[in-house]
Amino acid sequence: MMQQDVEQLVERVALKLGRGLSLEDLDGVLLAYSSNQSHADRVRVNFLLSKRVPSDVSAWQLSHGIATAVRPVVIPANPDLGMLGRVCVPLLVRGFRVGYLWVQQDLEEQSATAILTQLPGVRDELDLLAALLLDSNTAESEFRRRREQEFLAACGGESNAVAAVAGWKEIQGKGPWQVVTILDAGGAGSGVDPLDATLTHRSAALQSTIGVDVALFSAGTETHSVVLFRESGGRAVHAQVLVHYQLELAKRAGRSVDRIILGISEPIQVIRQLAGAYRQSKVAAQAAAVEPSLGELVDSRSVGVYQLFDRLQAPGGWDDTGSVHYSTLEGQDRNGELLPVLELLYDNDGSVQDVAAKLHLHRSSIYNRLGRIRQLIGADPLSGAIRLELHAALKARRWAVRPRI
Repeated sequence: MMQQDVEQLVERVALKLGRGLSLEDLDGVLLAYSSNQSHADRVRVNFLLSKRVPSDVSAWQLSHGIATAVRPVVIPANPDLGMLGRVCVPLLVRGFRVGYLWVQQDLEEQSATAILTQLPGVRDELDLLAALLLDSNTAESEFRRRREQEFLAACGGESNAVAAVAGWKEIQGKGPWQVVTILDAGGAGSGVDPLDATLTHRSAALQSTIGVDVALFSAGTETHSVVLFRESGGRAVHAQVLVHYQLELAKRAGRSVDRIILGISEPIQVIRQLAGAYRQSKVAAQAAAVEPSLGELVDSRSVGVYQLFDRLQAPGGWDDTGSVHYSTLEGQDRNGELLPVLELLYDNDGSVQDVAAKLHLHRSSIYNRLGRIRQLIGADPLSGAIRLELHAALKARRWAVRPRI
């Protein structure tokens, strides 16, 4: 249905202008064309037959700046290519390029003045066409796919990719930067096709960051999305992206999305620090997934001991916490009354009153449970070394069930 809408809109614009049109994506692939054309030059005929812009024609077009243009560009005739003059209309949505509409001059026309005069009359149709392309085609374009793969490789620390990304125009001079991992805490569950899941995250990230000036680039993986932000002190823009991402993901995945988390790295000054920042943002998102009290907009520095777990994890993962005291409590806490109280105490600076209020219990009940813990392990759970051991063990238990991304 989307492709049909695009084709009908191209025909409508062609009739209004009384000219032949062709629509191509950022890779030079034909998306749609109009049927009316008084005279088609050799380039147009070959384009309609092959469905792709030849390299020599593409080089001629690019030499006139269409890749960065935001307004119609006049491309002069090139007799060697068998090409009449034409006008390239860049299609953009909130500054994001989605494709090009080509308007060919008639055989007898000496300039593109008439075309340029007509274009304001189809402005609404061109805006609608750009919106349709954004929704249907952009994330699947080969150009976009290659860029995202390169960005993710740079996030993984691949040196050639890091050097390439550092040279991108949208990145240069925009530092310091922050990497943001966007994670669906509920996940899609098993049985989801990996390619479909990747495209869903790629599209949701792209749609939710278009027009956001501080969001410089986005990419998607099977399990999450990654966005490079220009550093900003506030979190209003991040909150906006979170809401839009949640809506886009639900729309594209066809299911409810209850909780989206943004893990935010520390600022970096140079792009070669990208891999470290990406790791920070992932850990922040994973920590918030297992520790809901951290919230949904999570700075890496706020996740505490979880920062260490990413480095200390054994190759095979945790079978247990390695803490004798913790294992003793876990074995004896059959009703789940002791460990939750202990974790809340540690998380609330040892305030019995705050824990009692959160659990809707009397303070004497908290003291009684602390007494049972002290009796079971033979030590004071609030003393320095024991407290550190048990608190870390409780968080390790959470970390062991984090989303693997």
